[in-house]
This record gives sequence, structure tokens and C-alpha cells, in this order.
Amino acid sequence: MKKFFILTLFTTLLLLPTTQFAQSKKEKEKQAKLAAAVTEKKPETTIKEYGKIVTKEAKSDEGLFTVHKVDKKYYFEIPNKLLDKDMLLVSRLSKLPSDLGGGYVNAGSETNEQLVIWQRFQDKVLLKVKSYNAVADPSLPISISVKNNNYEPVLFAFDIVAFSTNSENTVIDVTKFYSTDVKAISGLSAAMRETYKVKAIDDSRSFITAMKSFPMNIEVVQDFTYNASNPPVMKDAETISIQMNQSMILLPEIPMQPRLADPRVGWFTMSQIDYGSNELKSDSKTFIRRWRLEPKDPEAYARGELVEPIKPIVYYIDPATPEKLRKYIRQGIEEWQKPFETAGFKNAIIAKDPPTKEEDPDFSPEDIRYSVIRYVASTTRNAVGPSVSDPRTGEIIESDVIWYHNHLRSYRNRYLLETGAANPSARTLNTSDEEMGEMMRFVIAHEVGHALGFPHNMGASNAYEVENYRNGSFTQKSGIAASLMDYARFNYIAQPGDKGIRFIRQMGPYDHYALNWGYRVIPNAISPEAEVATLDKWITDKAGDLNYKFGKQSSSFDPTSQTEDIGNNSMKASSYGLKNLEFVASNLSKWTSDATNNYEDLDELYKEMLDVWSRYIGHVVTNVGGVYENTKKPNQKGNVFDVVPKAKQQEAMQWLQANAFASPTWLVNLATLKNIDFSGYTERFRSLQVRHLNNVLSFERIGRLMDTEIVGANNYNALDLLQDMRKGMWKEASSGSNVTIYRRNLQRAYLERMNFLMNEELKAGTTREFYNVAQSDVRGLVRGELNILKSSLSVAKNAAVNTETKYHYQDCIKRIEKILDPK
Repeated sequence: MKKFFILTLFTTLLLLPTTQFAQSKKEKEKQAKLAAAVTEKKPETTIKEYGKIVTKEAKSDEGLFTVHKVDKKYYFEIPNKLLDKDMLLVSRLSKLPSDLGGGYVNAGSETNEQLVIWQRFQDKVLLKVKSYNAVADPSLPISISVKNNNYEPVLFAFDIVAFSTNSENTVIDVTKFYSTDVKAISGLSAAMRETYKVKAIDDSRSFITAMKSFPMNIEVVQDFTYNASNPPVMKDAETISIQMNQSMILLPEIPMQPRLADPRVGWFTMSQIDYGSNELKSDSKTFIRRWRLEPKDPEAYARGELVEPIKPIVYYIDPATPEKLRKYIRQGIEEWQKPFETAGFKNAIIAKDPPTKEEDPDFSPEDIRYSVIRYVASTTRNAVGPSVSDPRTGEIIESDVIWYHNHLRSYRNRYLLETGAANPSARTLNTSDEEMGEMMRFVIAHEVGHALGFPHNMGASNAYEVENYRNGSFTQKSGIAASLMDYARFNYIAQPGDKGIRFIRQMGPYDHYALNWGYRVIPNAISPEAEVATLDKWITDKAGDLNYKFGKQSSSFDPTSQTEDIGNNSMKASSYGLKNLEFVASNLSKWTSDATNNYEDLDELYKEMLDVWSRYIGHVVTNVGGVYENTKKPNQKGNVFDVVPKAKQQEAMQWLQANAFASPTWLVNLATLKNIDFSGYTERFRSLQVRHLNNVLSFERIGRLMDTEIVGANNYNALDLLQDMRKGMWKEASSGSNVTIYRRNLQRAYLERMNFLMNEELKAGTTREFYNVAQSDVRGLVRGELNILKSSLSVAKNAAVNTETKYHYQDCIKRIEKILDPK
């Protein structure tokens, strides 16, 4: 046993040094590897010393961020305190080719607006798009779910290239973001890219033009050129070039208290879905867009005294504006002072001349702190009043009203055409400065109205009786519509001999009412919901008074809410308008070419006169199949929608047959046409008549009329429409009289339209989706009417007085047969 113990001990002692040596060897290898890793060269970081990025050659501009241009690169130096702050990224077209977007897109048009934040993530700064469409109070548990289910997309990721020497600012390279085709800030929509067959941006012809930083915003101008095989103009060049303006705007640290919208008063709006609502579903909230106006003296304001706002709305007049026009622009801006007084504010909106270089060397229209009435040297005939608003609350931050140089020419032309019969001072191409200034004053006021938050109120002119437009004292007091925001430009109803008439629009009672509703501060209302009872009472107090009714521009079916019309009876108003236009047509040469000894103005005005004729016709068409819309709440009496009475629809149809679809002997004025065109006399008018014919015989209109059968037995219905159209359109067949060339053209157009109604294969996504045409009465009614017409023409062709009429009827019979049996 002892031997065994001694042997074991010896063996253990013998093995011990070997194990210790092995462990020591492994440790040494481990330490060697660690030493090698330490001495191995680290990869070079992308973050460099500030001086190596922002070199002495840098051209720097301090503002919201400091912007640096070094050689061909652009950098943002972002104060760290502005990371995670809400900002607005607004993309606008600055310059564009003609007819881009079919002519509905102008310089200054906004293409996108996004709320964004700059956010640090490791060695990058992310530009993230933040949404306020879905919200919840941060104190509520559901706010966690709202955030998780509305994760903000990353618009762009920027490498951090340097930190400022004091480490308070982060520098990123923004060259790639602003010089490449980032879809979210592009001026070309997906539809445009498809239409114009845009292939790709051409980097060699695309660049950053300018970058400027101001205290509250950064402005970037980009010139982009795209390769496109089907551009809107200059198709051989296969190129589209546009100039974009990108605005980055810091939003207020303390958001304004929003005001809940009500569809009974017209406002531009923005919407949110509130998941913190106590309702059994998410609660959709819509806020109006308005400036932040707060009284300097809240106590005096609450007592009903006029009080100045802490920060008034100030518009600067563009230095490029011609001197003689500046006073009218000033008047147009300050025209809104009276409505603001109705809301309890004095000097709430002010016009100012731009400061001189000595007064403010840094003044720029691009600075978000300044709102400017811009005067643009452009052949565009338009004016617009866009604004930038906070998507969190609807607060308008800034707006620039844009006036295009040639816009007054449109007003001169329409002044002559629409008022020349009753208004001798309009019968000239040299309209007086005073009259042109008065027109400009109220165009500016109209556009400023948009910039204050108002959309068009197309129902405002329906408040006035037609005969009141011939009353001098009424028009001088009330103008030509209850709101300046209607498209009621001139009084085309007044007749020759009417005295003391006002022909130009002006501010109306609705403008005072709507501005008070949106801007008056309601004392002690500490939330949007707390204001609702008061706001609702202001509306119900005026309910039933057409002076305070809002009519949507989007309505295509309500004859009381139409663009460019005046008066409460379309047939009466358009009859007066056509009577005046006939007088103008007979004198157009005398007022134009005879005075100038050239035909340019005659040509231009004659074509515009046809447009005026077409507008008057269109106002009557809307009565057929028309539906009145009276927006109201359930506690108000009456329906929201009511069909136009049968008698009025029949009156409209009779009027159209007598005026729109008759032979236009006075409008196709050969004395004029022979001096401006060598051919196309009948075609010029055919196209106008057919436009209205097709509008009357539209699937949408017939669909509404089919609905009236269940609304009431005595209503005008689809069969009434088709019968009245057939009888009026083919009255010569029953009377045995000749058919003029105008009527032959129109009758063939009628058959083409009936073929469309009978055989058109409808595609998904059309405006006819509100009913199934194939399973409706439409084609049965059309077939019945065509069979009656075929029988009538079979008799009439044998009694035709002249050969053209006989051949015409024979041809029409064949066309009908083919419609009824296409195979």
C-alpha cells in the first residue's frame, strides 16, 4: 500500500511540470494574438477633422443650418439641437416646359409637401418622413401602437463626414441627395413619367443651381434634365428640363391650437386620425388652415374691442412690380382689413414696400419670414395664392401670391366681351388705368383670400336675383356675388341703358362671415373641441340665408354652385349674356381691327368670344339632371340633396334647343372670319356644340336621372331627357324643312353619341362606376329612341326639300342601322 502511495505521488509530481508548461504555452499564444490585433492597422474612419471638410476655400452661408459649398460639393452643418425637430420639406416647380401636365401645372406649383426630421443614427444622419395623419396623446397607452404601426420611412441616409470643432454641429454631404433623381422631391409624377416616356435623369445635364440658408428655412434650386422619348414640347430633342425649388422650413416649437373644420363654411383643410378618441373607432379630425393671430390685449379683445394682433400678417410688394400697379396691389392686400375687423382685429393684414438695401441688406423673397406678392415676367395669364402650412395644426407659416405679367390682358379681354354691350368704357383695347387697377385690386384680394385659407365659394353668386344685376344701387352696394372667392368676375347681365351699374366684383358679406368664423379667438376655449358649440351656433344663426352659403367648386351637378356664372337662374342670366354677346359680335371689328389697323386682337378676341358663349351654355346644361346640395347637420331641417324640379329641367332643355343647338347665324360672323382664317368656319362651331351635346348625353347625367324615378314619380327622368333631345335635335324631320349644314353636323354628332351610349365597352376606373351601365335602362332607352328616329327619317327623306337634306337622312338611316346591329 505504501509503495503504491509513493508510486502515485511520484507519478503526479512527474506530470505536474508538463501540464503547467502546456498551459503557459497556450497563454503565450493567446497573448501574442491579442498583441497582433492591437498592432494591426485600424480601417480609416469616414469622419474627418472639420478643417479637412470645411476648408478655407469653402463658401459658407449661415442660417437655419450653415450651408457650405466646397468645390462641387455641398454640405449641411446641422446644429445638434435641431436634430429630431419637426421641419417641412416643400417641393415646387420653378421653371418648366410649356404644356407639362397638360397645361394644368404652372411655375410655382407644389409637387410635394412632407413633414421631416433629421435624426442621428450611429455614424449617419437620417432624413425621415414623419406623419401626423395618425396621432394619439403621448400619455395614452395606444400611442405606442400608433407609433409602431406608422413607422416613419427613411427618405435618405447621409454619412457624417465631420463634427464642428466645438462638437455642437454635425456635418453631412448633401450633394447626392439634391443632385440626383429622388422621386419624393421630384417635379415629375409617376403619371408624367409614363406619359412622356421618361427614361432617366441625365447626370451630365443636371446640377444644383443654388443653395441659400435663412434663419428659419433653407432654399435649394435644382436644374434637372431627363431623357424622354415623348416630351410635351420639342419632341425631336427627346428631353425634358425642369427647375425645382426645395424649401426646408423649421416648424414652430409650440404648435398653434387648431380649429376643427365644418363643411358648411369653406376652408382649406388638413386631416388627422386620432386613435386616442373615446369613440369606439379612430376619430377623423379635420382642421382649417389659417394664420396664427393672437390679440395683444386679450382682456380688451374679450370685451369686444378692436385689438391689434401680436404678429400681423405682412405682405411685401415685389421690387419688380411696375410702379403704376403697386397701389392697386396694396389695396388688394388691405381689402381684407375690414373682414378682420369683423373678427375683432385691427391692422391684422398689412402691405409693405420691400426694404431697401440700407434698411435690410439680407431681405430676400425666399426668406420664409417674408410673404411677398411676386410679380413674374411671364406670358402666363394667371395669378395664384399658394401657402405653406404646419401639417400638425393647419397654421399657415408663409405664402407668396404670384402675379403673372400677362394676366391683366385676360381681364381686359373679358371686360370687353362680357360688359361691352352695357358698358361703353369697356369698348376699347386701351382700357383706362383706373379700371384695370380696380380689376387688379380684386384679383389680388381674391388670391390673398386663398393665402388666408379660403377655397373658391362657387355658390356665392347664386345669392343674388338675376334682375338685381341691372340695378345700379344694388350692384354698387353688393357687387356681383356674396363672396369675393366666387369666380364671378364681371356683370354680364346688365343691359344697354342700365344706369350706375358696377361691373367688377368686390368683397361680400360671406367673406366677413367666413373670416370671423375662422379667425375670431374664442375666449376660454382651451381645446378645439371646446370651440365647437360656439362655431356651430355662428353657422346655424345664418342658416337659410344664401348670402352665407358655401358652394363647393368640386360640384359638377349643382346648378347653384358653378364657376364663372352669376345670378340665381342660369337660363335668365345666360339669355341676357347671349344678348349682350350678340351686340359685341356685331361691333368687334370696330373696337379692334378698325382701331389698330391689324387683325391680331380681332383674332384673339373672337376666339375668346366663342369661349364666353360656351360658358353661358354650360351654365344651363348643369340644370339638366341637376341636384342641389345644401350641406347641413342632422339637427337642421331638410335634405342635403334635392333634385332640380322637373319644370326647371324642362325649361333648361328648351333653352338649350333654342340657343345651344340652333344654327348660330350671328356667332359665325363671316365679316370677322374672312379676315382671320381661310377655312374651318363650320368646324369651329361644330366642336363647341358637340361638347355640350355630349355633356348632356353623358352616362353620369343619365344615371342621375334614372335615380329620380325612385325619388319621385313627377321628376324629370332619363326617358324625358332622351325624348326631348330626339324631338329637338330632329325637329326638321317632323316639320319638313331643310336641314342647315350646322344642324347636319350636329345631328351626325348626336348619332355618334347614341352609338357611344349603346355600344361603348366601359372600363374599370371610369367615372361611371356608381352604377352598372350594361345592366341599367340606358341601352334599352337608347335602342327605343333610335328605332323611333329611324321610322321618322324613313318618312322624312321622301319629303326632303333639297338634295343635301335627302342624302343626309339616307345616310343617318344607315348609321342608325349600324348602331343597332354593329355586325
